[in-house]
Amino acid sequence: MDINADIEIDLSGLQCPMPLLKAKLALNNMDSQQILKVVATDPGSEKDFHLFIQQSDHQILHFQKDEAAYCYWIKKG
Repeated sequence: MDINADIEIDLSGLQCPMPLLKAKLALNNMDSQQILKVVATDPGSEKDFHLFIQQSDHQILHFQKDEAAYCYWIKKG
């Protein structure tokens, strides 16, 4: 899937809750409709990010999980 991200952050190696906190900080500094790509390795990030999105105006455009990482493409609301 080709989604052009405006900003990409690699949060590999960080443990909960740091990936979500750093993603929130990045989103706060972005304009509405911009896309943030987040790469994380913490398995807890999958639950955290989906729950956060449900409670926000943001949208996960695409989610990809493989052996190495969890990738999220988040459109700022």
